Amino acid sequence: MEYRYATEVDAPAMAELFAANHHDALSERQRAEQGFVQGGFDVGALRAMAGARELLVADDGGGRIAGLLALSVPTALADPPPPVVGLLRAQGALDWQGRPLAEVRWLLYGPVVVAAAYRGRGVARALFTMAVAAAAERGEAVVAFIEAGNAPSWKVHVDAFGMVPLGDYVVGGRTYTAVAAPIL
Repeated sequence: MEYRYATEVDAPAMAELFAANHHDALSERQRAEQGFVQGGFDVGALRAMAGARELLVADDGGGRIAGLLALSVPTALADPPPPVVGLLRAQGALDWQGRPLAEVRWLLYGPVVVAAAYRGRGVARALFTMAVAAAAERGEAVVAFIEAGNAPSWKVHVDAFGMVPLGDYVVGGRTYTAVAAPIL
């Protein structure tokens, strides 16, 4: 498995992976068992993010994208989705290591998605490790949000990777928990 920054050529494969694991494409049971991603990431958006070096991918060596992870400066997003807008609005009330998140240089971690055939093989952990290393000179923490009910994401990011819950916020009647990890 090769872990690298995505290129614009990867955009169609990333869009396909994203669409297959989108909240709206999965049944309630599938969401509960495997987790889900949300937001609007079409080929054009992913191509632009790849060009800006905001996407990390796991490439299986056979031309297949096994996983992807976005790593962005949240205030630089052209059209942030509602959960990111909510996170930006809530950052004054979220605590990171004794300071309001609003006073911390942080990068938005996610979405992250791993193709079903590659789950349980360390792909998400390798992407997480790469994200933390890639962010080393750009901030103090990587911050993600997990929608209430997305137990698989909580299990991976909080229980396995050690991301720390910062607090909850609500957007459009949906509850999210902000979680963070230090950049080493």
